[in-house]
Amino acid sequence: MKKGFALLGFAIALLISVAALLAAQPPVQYDVVILHGRVMDPETGLDGVRNVGVCAGKICAIGAQAMSGKKTIDAKGLVVAPGFIDPHEHGQKDENYRYQARDGVTTSLELEAGTDDVATWYAERSGKALINYGVSVGHIPVRARVMAKVKLDISDPVTMKESAAAAHRIATPEEVAEMEKMIDLGMQQGALAEGMGINYTPGASRQEIVAMFREAAKYGASVHVHLRYAGVQEPESGISALEEVIAAAAVTGAPLHVVHISSMGLASTPDLIAMVAEARRHGMDVTAEAYPYTAASTALESAVFDPGWQQKMAIDYHDLQWAATGERLTAETFERYRKQGGIVVIYAIPESAARAAMASPLVMIGSDGMPITGAKVHPRGQGSFSRVLGHYVREEHALSLMEALRKMTLMPAQRLERRAPVFANKGRIRVGADADITIFDADHIIDKASFESPLQYSEGVEFVLVNGVPVVDQGKLVEGVFPGQAARAPLSH
Repeated sequence: MKKGFALLGFAIALLISVAALLAAQPPVQYDVVILHGRVMDPETGLDGVRNVGVCAGKICAIGAQAMSGKKTIDAKGLVVAPGFIDPHEHGQKDENYRYQARDGVTTSLELEAGTDDVATWYAERSGKALINYGVSVGHIPVRARVMAKVKLDISDPVTMKESAAAAHRIATPEEVAEMEKMIDLGMQQGALAEGMGINYTPGASRQEIVAMFREAAKYGASVHVHLRYAGVQEPESGISALEEVIAAAAVTGAPLHVVHISSMGLASTPDLIAMVAEARRHGMDVTAEAYPYTAASTALESAVFDPGWQQKMAIDYHDLQWAATGERLTAETFERYRKQGGIVVIYAIPESAARAAMASPLVMIGSDGMPITGAKVHPRGQGSFSRVLGHYVREEHALSLMEALRKMTLMPAQRLERRAPVFANKGRIRVGADADITIFDADHIIDKASFESPLQYSEGVEFVLVNGVPVVDQGKLVEGVFPGQAARAPLSH
């Protein structure tokens, strides 16, 4: 009996000693703590007030317990969400990244046009980026390099015009073989996907397109396609263009992603979305994206404006706005500016098409932002994400806040994570995920960029963390920080 009491006493004393030792330990201090915010995670459905602790660029704690950090963010009354992932942004430069950060974007990806030199593209941004960045290997620039011997830059009218003749020419078997080699090399160098803009390469045969899909399929990479046709005029309609790439995906097994589906479908956008849904129901890996605007934008010298464009898109000269000045075009200025080369805004998308894309659970958000080449560029690169949250969620009630966040974060991450495992830790608010976090005021977030005044920062995004480093603090950009990292697929040989 005495021995039992002695053992019990020893155990109690040991527990008291351990408790005292633990109490003597200093509390965990995180690099950043976010307190009292409405944490929303589209993956788990979490929607509640929590504290979040960030350490070493990762989310290290989520809970109601008290937390302390080197930096404290009071997020009371604000939404704490995964950082937005833009799968379609052409202006991959510091100026564009600044607008995107103010719009809540933490990862910006150039997956439609892509590049013909993946290794160099990533090297040029290493250590110099405000937000995370990534790229595809692109059929358009690869084709221009092989067939026109130019390095294509969509913001440079000279290289666009130099590649125009080749864009309309059918490739020889030898040229297709060279393209295949370059696509393969890009995949080995860590390209996230394969980009394809068939509307810009009208000379590309059906066989060439299938060959490019086949290269992506070898790596399990998605093909991000600007369809061959836009609009409702048969036989060159958005529906027939979608049929072409669904067939290529079915034949090769490559995952398919349809970019800006509303600007290709126009009035028939709901029909294109229904086709995506049906393909998915039959087991195909097909996704889509759209931006929340009723106008498109592209280079006037491109094949998009080959003869017949008015009939295909059901628009005319006055529906085109010259990005450099904001003037609407006439037949005379169209011809002059087409020879010169430059960007136009295209007023062609019905509001019903934009709304259908925003409301669809199958369509993620992608800005299709353009390089800033003039005072009247399209506002989508500056305000897409805030416009969805402010206009389509809060004002129009076209979709719920959680659904909008899913379309901006989890969906693009899931689209890419099989090819690039880095995305398994993006688009989520969970312990172990990358600390890419956007904190915004759901009652006031709104896009300020407009067609009349496009170079305006969004409002309502109060804090943005990229890999745990604040890049937006109390609604203002943080100067002199470059925490963006490469979002890249594994290298292979």
